[in-house]
Amino acid sequence: MSTIRIGLGGGCHWCTEAVFQSLKGVINVEQGYISSIEKNNTFSEAVIVTYTPEKIDLKDLIEIHLYTHKSTSEHSFREKYRSAIYYFDIHQKSASENHLKDLNKNFENKLITKVLEFNKFKSSRKELLDYYKTNPEKPFCKRYIHPKLDLLREKYSEKMNLK
Repeated sequence: MSTIRIGLGGGCHWCTEAVFQSLKGVINVEQGYISSIEKNNTFSEAVIVTYTPEKIDLKDLIEIHLYTHKSTSEHSFREKYRSAIYYFDIHQKSASENHLKDLNKNFENKLITKVLEFNKFKSSRKELLDYYKTNPEKPFCKRYIHPKLDLLREKYSEKMNLK
């Protein structure tokens, strides 16, 4: 089976990591910081998701991403939590733009998520990796990650690795 990588950023990378680690077809989630180019060349919290397109497709990943962070909300922390899809090739760019355009009709407010060229990645510190897996009962996880996973179970249970 082939694998593909896509970068996703929007909220806290602990949350984003937990969401994508729970999905069928996702092989690996690298938590850290991604930069793009030009005016988006600063690092922002994000993950790189490696997945098998035979088990989950890009549109599903993008849709789940949009519903599990504030993808329609401009706020004061957007530099740290850039709402973005980071593409690795021109085909991903085009597909991501088309999926965003198509999915925008499902949201009451306009999506602010940008499709940006992947430039660089810096991993989080080792003690922060797999944060939810190692700390599911911490207050942060209960307050922020549990509701996202509940949404996945409610709306996308067929896409989840239910354990």
